[in-house]
Amino acid sequence: MAYWTHTQKPIGAFQEREVGNWFEFSINDDTGAFCEDFPHKIWVGDGYRYGNVKKTVVVICVDEDEFGLPVTEKWYSKKYREYANV
Repeated sequence: MAYWTHTQKPIGAFQEREVGNWFEFSINDDTGAFCEDFPHKIWVGDGYRYGNVKKTVVVICVDEDEFGLPVTEKWYSKKYREYANV
């Protein structure tokens, strides 16, 4: 997954530590089965993934299992920033 340039209403960005890719994120305004567990949308090359962005750790939903539960990955991040005037 890589940085997506068409982020809608971004509130911040972070750099993924292992590979160094940048990602922007916005507030998750969707409603659905597990949306309340993931307060952010993390914008990637093909759209967005649900996630929870903190200053040094990101939990990102990468798939859904056969029971409809989220499959997550834990990413470590650096250079976390929140945008001003949001």
